[in-house]
Amino acid sequence: MADSEVETSENNAEAVKKRVPIPKFQVAIILLIQFAEPITALVIYPFVVQFVRDTGVTGGEETKTGFYAGLLESAFFLTESLTVFQFGRWSDIYGRRPIILLGPLGLAISMLGFGLSKTFWSLFFFRCIQGACNGNLGVAKTVINEISDPSNIADIFSIMPLVWSIATIMAPLIGGVLSNPATKWPSTLGKFEILREHPYLLPCVVSGSIALLAFGIAFAGLKESLPSIVARQRKNTAPAAETDPLLPTAPHDSQNAPPPIRDLLIRPVFIALANHGLLCFCHMGNDALVPLFFATPISLGGLGLRPQDIGLILSICGICNALVQAFFGGWFAMYPLIGFLVRRAGRVDAVAGIALAFQLSGTFVLYFSYAATLLFTMDAAPSRASLGSVNGLAQMVGTVFRSLAPSFSSSLFALSAEHHLASGNLVYIVLGVATLGAVRCSLLLPRKLGSDSKK
Repeated sequence: MADSEVETSENNAEAVKKRVPIPKFQVAIILLIQFAEPITALVIYPFVVQFVRDTGVTGGEETKTGFYAGLLESAFFLTESLTVFQFGRWSDIYGRRPIILLGPLGLAISMLGFGLSKTFWSLFFFRCIQGACNGNLGVAKTVINEISDPSNIADIFSIMPLVWSIATIMAPLIGGVLSNPATKWPSTLGKFEILREHPYLLPCVVSGSIALLAFGIAFAGLKESLPSIVARQRKNTAPAAETDPLLPTAPHDSQNAPPPIRDLLIRPVFIALANHGLLCFCHMGNDALVPLFFATPISLGGLGLRPQDIGLILSICGICNALVQAFFGGWFAMYPLIGFLVRRAGRVDAVAGIALAFQLSGTFVLYFSYAATLLFTMDAAPSRASLGSVNGLAQMVGTVFRSLAPSFSSSLFALSAEHHLASGNLVYIVLGVATLGAVRCSLLLPRKLGSDSKK
């Protein structure tokens, strides 16, 4: 027993001795890009319902607002699902750097177009572009895996949830505070005609500027991490000819070529993908309901809140999310109770506020769950050469579920309220059942990383 303990101690000491320092600057660049993506995705939440109303697409029918707002979110994730696997595949062939750089640049441009839009279908178009540009998300995670090693990868992934939590604080705050600036600050920002004409341009420009900053820093400092390209660069003794940094030459080393797609379709990958997809569905179903539930009039089962109130609440929730690392309760079971409390009081009183805080606290563990599903997905990859493809496949599955969830939950919310299905609570019952299914699927995961055979 003593010998065993001594051996374990020696192994631990050796592991500490071999610990590789984290490449801080490269990790910081990837985290900045990952920060820009949720900022641009979530900034519209406080005002998107009112923005849809302002376009006139609903014809004044409040029950249609949820459908069109959900359609915007579904379009975002549907277009992301159409690009994410291909981006991962291209990154396995052409390199990580060019694919990553396309994302924040496209986000910056599409956010500007979104803020300048005046029709619903223009909003729809630019939201689709935003979704397509988010298709490089899996590539960024692959880079993290390639620039880390087993001694420090857990430390890096422990930072990622904090980045997303900070984004969930800032995005709703930017969207809520900076929307309608000409009305809020008539003596200053109200003098700019463009802000009077486009009341939601300012939050879109601010969030788009963050994406543009991420692009600039990544363009200047991000290094290629695809092993085959890195190895080839090291073999070149003479400086390579000047080429477009966005379009590196594809490697021709067949040994490092990504495996065919059929080789990725193995049981561990399927289980990891199912868990990631169901987590995304439940998460986005809830996220689509929150602004809709907040903005819907009390008479129709909502809270009747203003965009700035929605932004403040979501920002406070984001702050708590960054500080609290515990899971206090379910998402969907609290909606009917909160709606009942608000209807009884005729407003959002202290009791309803406490119930709302309890309900929102159920999302605090989400980002840690995403980190866990990512680790299981990378562990299930057949080889390092397939990491980009497997991560792209995971992001594709996730975005498909994300694309379905907003329209599904928003439309079911509208139907439940309009036809009084299950006392207006059918949407929460259905999504609650989906959550139980996700919990059951998680039990199929291996107890430890690397414990499941890849066959």
